[in-house]
Order: sequence, then C-alpha cells, then structure tokens
Amino acid sequence: MSVWSRFSRSSQNCTCISYTEQTAPKEGGNEKGKDEDDTSVSTPPAVWSLGEGAPEESEKRDDSQRSTLFVEKPQSGTVSVGGNITFIAKVEAKDLLRKPNVKWFKGKWMDLASKAGKHLQLKESFERHTKIHTFEMQIIKAKENYAGNYRCEVSYKDKFDSCSFDLEVTESSQAAPSIDIRSAFKRSGEGQEDAGELDFSGLLKRREVKQQEEEPEVDVWDLLKNANPSEYEKIAFQYGITDLRGMLKRLKRMRREVKKSAAFAKGLDPAYQVDKGGKVRFMVELADPTVELKWYKNGQEIRPSAKYIFEHKGNQRILFINNCTMADDARYYVTAGDEKCSTELFVRDPPILVTKGLEDTSTYVGERVELSCEVSEDDANVKWFRNGVELTNDPKSRYRIKVEGKKHTLVIEEAAKNDTATYSVMTTGGQSEAKLAVDLRPLKISLALEDQTVRLGQEIHLKCEISENVEGKWYKNGQLIEASDRVKLYHKGRIHRFVIPVSAVDDEGEYMFVPDAYNINIPCKVHVVDPPKLHLDGLGENNTVTVVAGNKLRLEIPITGEPPPKVFWSRGDKMVTDSGRIRAETYPDSSCLVIDAAEREDSGAFRITLKNEAGEDTALINIKVVDVPDPPQAPNVTEVGEDWCIMTWEPPANDGGSPILGYFIERKKKQSSRWMRLNFELCKETTFEPKKMIEGVAYEVRVFAVNAIGMSKPSMPSKSFVPLAVTSPPTLLAVDSVTDTSVTMKWRPPDQIGAAGLDGYVVEYCFEGTDEWIVANPELTDKTKFTINGLPTGSKILVRVKAVNAAGESEPKYHPQPILVKEVIEPPKIRLPRHLKQTYTRRVGETVNLVIPFQGKPRAKVSWEKNGSPIDKNDINIRNTEHDTIIFIRKAERGHSGEYNMKVEVENLVDKATIDIQIVDRPGPPEVVTIEDVWGENVNLSWKPPKDDGNAAITGYTIQKADKKSMEWFTVIEHYHRTSATINELVIGNEYYFRVFAENMCGLSEDATMTKESALIAKDGKVYKYPVYDDFDFSERPLFTQPLVNTFAVAGYNATLNCSVRGNPKPKITWMKNKVVIMNDPRYRMFSNQGVCTLEIRKPSPYDGGTYSCRAVNELGEAEVDCKLEVRGGLSFFKLLMDGVPPHIIDSYMREVQADKTEGK
Repeated sequence: MSVWSRFSRSSQNCTCISYTEQTAPKEGGNEKGKDEDDTSVSTPPAVWSLGEGAPEESEKRDDSQRSTLFVEKPQSGTVSVGGNITFIAKVEAKDLLRKPNVKWFKGKWMDLASKAGKHLQLKESFERHTKIHTFEMQIIKAKENYAGNYRCEVSYKDKFDSCSFDLEVTESSQAAPSIDIRSAFKRSGEGQEDAGELDFSGLLKRREVKQQEEEPEVDVWDLLKNANPSEYEKIAFQYGITDLRGMLKRLKRMRREVKKSAAFAKGLDPAYQVDKGGKVRFMVELADPTVELKWYKNGQEIRPSAKYIFEHKGNQRILFINNCTMADDARYYVTAGDEKCSTELFVRDPPILVTKGLEDTSTYVGERVELSCEVSEDDANVKWFRNGVELTNDPKSRYRIKVEGKKHTLVIEEAAKNDTATYSVMTTGGQSEAKLAVDLRPLKISLALEDQTVRLGQEIHLKCEISENVEGKWYKNGQLIEASDRVKLYHKGRIHRFVIPVSAVDDEGEYMFVPDAYNINIPCKVHVVDPPKLHLDGLGENNTVTVVAGNKLRLEIPITGEPPPKVFWSRGDKMVTDSGRIRAETYPDSSCLVIDAAEREDSGAFRITLKNEAGEDTALINIKVVDVPDPPQAPNVTEVGEDWCIMTWEPPANDGGSPILGYFIERKKKQSSRWMRLNFELCKETTFEPKKMIEGVAYEVRVFAVNAIGMSKPSMPSKSFVPLAVTSPPTLLAVDSVTDTSVTMKWRPPDQIGAAGLDGYVVEYCFEGTDEWIVANPELTDKTKFTINGLPTGSKILVRVKAVNAAGESEPKYHPQPILVKEVIEPPKIRLPRHLKQTYTRRVGETVNLVIPFQGKPRAKVSWEKNGSPIDKNDINIRNTEHDTIIFIRKAERGHSGEYNMKVEVENLVDKATIDIQIVDRPGPPEVVTIEDVWGENVNLSWKPPKDDGNAAITGYTIQKADKKSMEWFTVIEHYHRTSATINELVIGNEYYFRVFAENMCGLSEDATMTKESALIAKDGKVYKYPVYDDFDFSERPLFTQPLVNTFAVAGYNATLNCSVRGNPKPKITWMKNKVVIMNDPRYRMFSNQGVCTLEIRKPSPYDGGTYSCRAVNELGEAEVDCKLEVRGGLSFFKLLMDGVPPHIIDSYMREVQADKTEGK
C-alpha cells in the first residue's frame, strides 16, 4: 500500500482535512490562479520516491520586523519514553506595562493550550525583583509520538518574538533476553538504501492470530483524487492517515515547474518515505564538485553524527539518516552556493492491530452491557460501529466509549430491546465484530391496582409495580389515556403511577394498566362521591357580611350536593326560623338569611349547616352592622417649628363597626372662632404636621374621624401653642485633615436659619461600636471648622454637628462613614498645567509667576533645581504651601532660561516634573554688511547673522538705505529671511549707504550694522557680468516619500495599496507578494502616476492576504517598502457546505485559517 500519510503525534483522535489550502509557490515556482477549483486534488508529479510528500513553504517572519523579547529561549532536548522534560522561556518585563501573551505550538499550527492535561502542563510565574516573566512547558510521561518540532511565540502590542526547538524521544533501554543472534541476522529492505541492516522482527514473540491476506498496493492519492470530498475522512482513517490536511497541503504545493539548476546536475526527489526505525538515503549530484554543500533540517544545519552520516562519491553527495523517528518527519534542503534543493521526509508509524477481538453477548433489557477489545498501541484511534453506522462519544448518546490504555470498551448503561444488533470495531490495521442480543425477562406483578372510592375534588392515585422496568399504557373504560395538564402519568423503574390531582364526577369508571411488549393487564375500579358543600366565594374575609344600620339584609348562599341537603341556620344555641324580623328561606340550590332594619345588636356569628347521606358541611357567617365612629380625644402638640407643628391623637374608642378610613384636621387662632380645614384628603395616620402658621401667634387644632359610613363629631380642641423654629442641620460635613491624634472637620452653615438666629455649633463624636456621644467643644463655636484632639491612634470615630439657637438644637448632621484616626499617606502627584508641558517663553523684564499644584500627604517636601543645580533663592523666589508651589521672578533675565526640575517627596515616594523656561530679548545687529556688486540701478548686499540672536530664532531682517548727502534713512525691505539681497530702482548719480537690522519674536535689534563704503550709482552705462552657475544635478536614488501601510480588506470587494516614490532617473516599479514578483496575473492591476504607485487587487479572498512589497530601482540604487494585508470574510461556511464538506471538518478548517493568521501576525 502506497501510504503518503504524515501522522500527527499530538492529535491521534482528530483528522483535519483542508480542501481549499492555497499557498504561495516556492522560489522559482509559478503562482496558481485564484479560479482554480478549491476542492479538487491535483495529480501528483510524475517522479516520486517511496512515500514522497509535498514540500511545505517555510513561513518565517522577517527578522527586521521582530522585536527581541526573550531573555532566555527554550532549548532542544532529548527524553526517554515515560520520562519528564521541561522547556523554559523567560521574558523581561522592564518595558512592558502588562503581562505578554505567550503561546506554545507543536509543528506549525497546533496550539498546545487546548492539549493541557495529565501529559502536558503549562505554567507561568513572575519574579518581582528581576522583573522577569518565566513560562514553562512540562511534558510528563513522554511517548514516542511526542517527538517533533515545537515553537514558542511571545507578543506584546506591536512587539513579537519566536523560537523553535526540537524534542527527541528515545526508546527506554531494557535488558534483552537471551536470543540466537545468528538466527535473527538477515537482510532487510532488499533493493532499498538500507539493505544490509539487521532486522530483529523475527525475534518478537509470535502471536497466534489469523494471517490476513496480503492486500495489493493501493495508491491513496488516486483514491482521494477520484473520491467525493465528503469521503475524505473515511479514506483517511481506513489507510491510517491522521494528518490528511498536512499531506494535501504539502503535496499540493509541489505542483510547480522544476527550474533547472546550474549547481545541481541531479537534485533531491520531491519526497521520501521511510518506516519508523528505518534508514533513508538522500543523494544529490553536483555540477561542480568543489562547491561547498550544506544540509538543513527545518532550517537548522545538520552536523555529522552517529545519526547523520555524510558520504562523497565523485560528484555525488549522500546523506544517510539512521534509526528514523517521528522527529525526523520534516522538510530537508541542501544548499550549494546560492542555490538550494529541498524535499520532504515522511516517517510512517506501523498500523494499529486488534490483538483481542469482540465477543458475542446476550443480556436482558435494563442490564449494563460492556463490549471490550484490545489493540496493539495505547490510546490508539479506534472507531465503533452499530450495524455499519459509526458511534460517537457524544454526551447525549446512549453509548459511552471508554479507553484504558490498549483496552477499548463500548458501554450501554441500560440495554433496550432495540439495542440488539451487530457491533464492530475498526483500527488502521484490523477490525472485529460481535453480536448483541437483548431479550425480555418474564413479567411478574409485585403490586396490583386497588379499587378506590374518592370524594369529588380529591386526588385519584393508582399505583402498581411489576418485575421489569418497561413502559406501559393506561386505559379507562377501554379508551387509551394520554398524559395532560390534568392527568399525570409517572414511571420510575418498575413502578407506574396514575394521578388525577382533582377528581371530577366523570372520572368514575374502570381503569387498566397494560405493560408494553407483554400480553397482560392490571385492572381496578374508581368510584367518585359528592358530599354537600357551601359556596361562600362571594363573602368577604372570614365570611363577614357588612350592613349599614337601618338597612335590610338579604344574604343568599349557593349550595350543592346529591341528594339535595337539608339546611339549618342558628345563632348561638338558638335556631333561626322561617318567620320574624330575622328569618331563613330555603330554595333547591341556595339558602337565604333575611334581617329587616338591621341594628348594631344584630352583629354576630350565624351558623349554616348542610346534611345529606354523603356527609355534611357547615360554616360560620359573621354579620357586621356598621355606623359612624365616635369623636377622637383632644389632640396633643408634641413639637413646634418656625411655621409648623406636629400633632398626635388617639383613635376613637368606637369605630362604628367599620375601620377608620382617616381623619380631617382643622385649626384656628386662639382668639378667633373660625375653624379652617387643613387637609382635603384623608389623613391615614394619627399624626399630622400643620404648616404655614405665623411665628409668635397662638393656635388650637381639632380632629374628625371618618369611616365608610361617614364622619364623626369633632374632638375637643388641643391646648394652645406658639410656633418657634430651630435651624436646619449644618451641611456638607467633611473631613479636612487627619493626624495620629486629631481629626479636623469642616462644614457649611444650615440652609435655613429661623427668626431666633444662629448662636453656634456643637461638635460630638463617638467611638465605633458604642452609642456614647462625647461633646468635643463644651462651649459653642461660631466657626465652621473644628479640630477634635486627644484621640487614640488607630481608633475609628463617628462625628456629628448640631446648630444651636434660642429654639434649641437642630437635627445633627452625621459624617457618612467612620473616620480612622491615623495619618494617611497620599502619594505625591504633580498636576503640571498644560501650558507648562511645552516651553514657557517670556521676554526680558517681564514677570514670571508660575503656580504648580500638587498633592501628597503628610508633609510633602518640595525641592527645585535648575539645570541640575540648586536654585539661588536670592535670584528666584520659591514659595511652597501644602497644595502648590510658586516660582516667581520679578524681572526676568536671559540667565533665568533653562530646565527647572521640580521634585515632591512624601516619605519614600517621589514625583518629578520638568519645566523649560526660555527668556528672550531683541537680537544684536548683523555682522559686517558688505556691498558685493553695483550695476546699473542695482546694488547687491550681503551680511552675516548676528552673534547674539536674543535667545530666540532670527525671523528676518530689515534693510534701509540713505543718500550720502542727506543721510536720511528709508526702509527698503522688511521681514527678509536671507543674508543677501539686491536693492533695485536706485537714483543714477546718487551715492548710498545701507544698514541692516536683525529681527526675532521680540522685534528689531536696537542697533543696525551699516556698510563701511558707499555705493555710487554711476551715470555712464556699465556692462553687467552675469554670474556663472553650475547646472544643478537632479539625479537621486529612489526614495519612498509615503510608505505602504498595513490594512484590512473585505473579501469580494476590490482593495488598493498606495505609496509614493521619487527618484531621477525615473525608477522602475515592481510589486511583490510574499517576496514573489507579481507578473501577468489578471487579478492584479498596477498603476504609476506622478510618483504615486497603486496596486489594485480584484475581489480578494482570504488567501490573498499576506505581505505585499513595492520595490523601486534606478541606476543609483533601489528602495523597498512593504505592508501586511488581511482579508476578512471570503470562503464562507455556506460555500464549503454546498460543496459537500462535512460541517465538523469545515469548523476545523476555519479554526486553522484563524490560527495561521494569528501565527502570521
């Protein structure tokens, strides 16, 4: 069998298939078109070696874009089978604000975070003193399939670092039994490169297993090429392919034209395959035998050793790899000068064999069933089938698959009749099947149904128990009963119950339970009776009926019962007859109690009794005769304010038989006879607060009681009272400062101060957990700030403040939280104003007054330095307070310019700030103004900038001229920026002097520099000599003035990349994707206009993402810029699903695409 499989050592139970994998071709290869069918499998190349596989593109990051974060990288290691090994990576956190993100991978794409368990543990720690993050990956009880290439990635914002390392797992050394070595010596692998090696397979213990017929060679690639994509996973398992995605990806990338090499007369084959433990031979033939040759494995150079043997035969260079393990499954390449040749090596694991098959089993319904088999490897990938249908270990499934080393077990907790079937197990090297028969047990009735007689409305509960746990059906009078909201059917184990919570007359009949699959029934009878009943739903609480005194009462009570019951009314021991003022009237479905002209004495309990042969029913009915209440007692005034008072009263002794609904309140002045109603809505409480009274005037109040019948007579008036108000509580009580023995509080005056004014404040405190309030100031204080002294350090106190006037003390104002008597350290923080974060500029002579606030307690210490030296306080005034510092310069001088450093210290905590102060002045005059040339009516002047620029940049010059005769100066040019100028339109025959002023942000220099000689404008013509200028050299090597920027694109919508370049001669522009030149591809359009270069990508897909570069070249040099493009969206879940890809494989593919994107960042 031709096996092109690459086993994934870290995921034996997961087979992932990639249908749409597209990658950039290798160097010298041709890029495939986008319109190629993503689900098709390409035909392998014509030349293959045994087990050849597709080469995989090395995806490495550009080291120039990688920031080094590792201070210690994990190193490759070797461990024996069953041993433990730990890989350590360390990252320095000195420049990091938070913990970096670290990921461990096996191979290129497998994130090990999801594999953590008993064999793999990931740990991390942080050393605060050295500020080093330590990340550990520990492999416990290593197995052979753990060998391979691993990678550790660390990232933080835009920084990234990565490190690869190898793990080699060796066989445990064990004492070999005594054997005949000569009988084992035979040649293996005849016709192969490893011919002549010892083969010890003949020494293994023979197993008496049925020899399977040798199957003909099967080309798995042809099978995959001709199969439907939905069958890929089945073929992969059947032929032992556990990394089908990797195989398809690597084989597909080999579809390229082989570029003829000048260094290699004969290169490596595209791929090689070898069995685990075997030997493989790589051979190349050089065109020039003197060229130095180097071999590499996954990018790391191979050195000669006992495992790797190099051999030279003429122009042939041969590499032997002995005792191949799964760690040798990798990409190899050889370099000769600047050229290289690569190949892929696939190491094949032996097939998994079934060493102990399944056995036929018979059982009964409800029993626990276990079907077990044993295979040749621990934790092997095994599939179970029921009648040819695969079984999965789904939590919702009735079937549970258990794996214990080499033993695999299918468990059915409670077998059912339909579990009878043929069950089979399949591995990559064999299969076994067995039959399961599930039968019914003989049924016995442990508890039969019983006949029941129930009252109407009571619960009907039928229960039976049988010997087997089977379902069944209930019948009533031969009709099937279904479960509903009214009828409840229960089945638990062998017990079946039938429940009707509320019975009805129609529920009477014959009931029967019939177990499923059994020809047996369990019958019973149910009889429902209806005793007499009073229906008192229309009555009030406690069956109370209320009637107003003087009205007639006719109370009708509905009754039921079969046969119709007899009715008896009574009051105490006296029966109520059918005549008189109080009488009873009886009808077929009701009974009436009649009272004419009700009186208060008629209130009381009346009993009604029903009787018939099914039973009796009785009830007490309370008749309540109500009237208006009695008047309340005189109210009491308990508290008086500025224009209000609080009054209370007691409810009336007799409420008239009806609850008091509320009260009306009236008031009047003592000297007046006119009462005024204070509330128009009933007052529900026995407390009321009259308002809007006149301070100093005597008042009286009274109360009316109101019930449902009406309003009582008024109460007696209260005692007279005079309103007088205290102030409102103080406001904004807060802690001002705290020391170890004192607390300073501050507050604001009350919002409302009465006519009596404000005499002062009382401050009180109590310790937390006690109710004893201590007066802090025996005498009133008129200030709104007070310090409580003599407090024990570490205690917590509660504080309140009261305002006091002639009316008394106000309500206290409480501090909301307990106050800890301990000085709190507040870290220093300088609040540097925004305008001081830039250079602070002032002119000479101006005042500098800077206020810099800060915070920090206790006793913040402020210090200043200028240019690293202490400030001379005689020259610069510094004033510090608890909350700010002021730097004051009355008349600034240029010597005051410099860098001022401010430092605030609170114990061991420090905060610093820097202020740049620049004192500027007018500049000095320019140096040496010279007349360079005179021609016609023109004079050319030149000068040098002033030595003193006034501590500010020179912004320009002002040029003046004066006639020699008058020496009267006129301005010719202002705000001129150059140091040479030409003066035009001068008068012929005159002689001129010139002077120049320098100018900065403060203005013109005080003095000007004048020319030493004068310029005579001659009357005769003068030939002007034109100066000779050399031609300007416009040649320039390419330079990108606007680089490419990283961007995102939406799949299916055109995307553009733009940059701008300059250079002379005009540079040639070349676009590349992943360092491969883009040529003759209809999906890309390239433009260049006035130095602006544009690359348009038509309808990109996720596979168009990558690194794009733009290179500009001319004869003076070259320049290159690049960016990353990420395409979001693209090949969707729906498109793959419509192409027949199974959903779980699509999900695996989507996660892998996302992982590749994360890996590329």
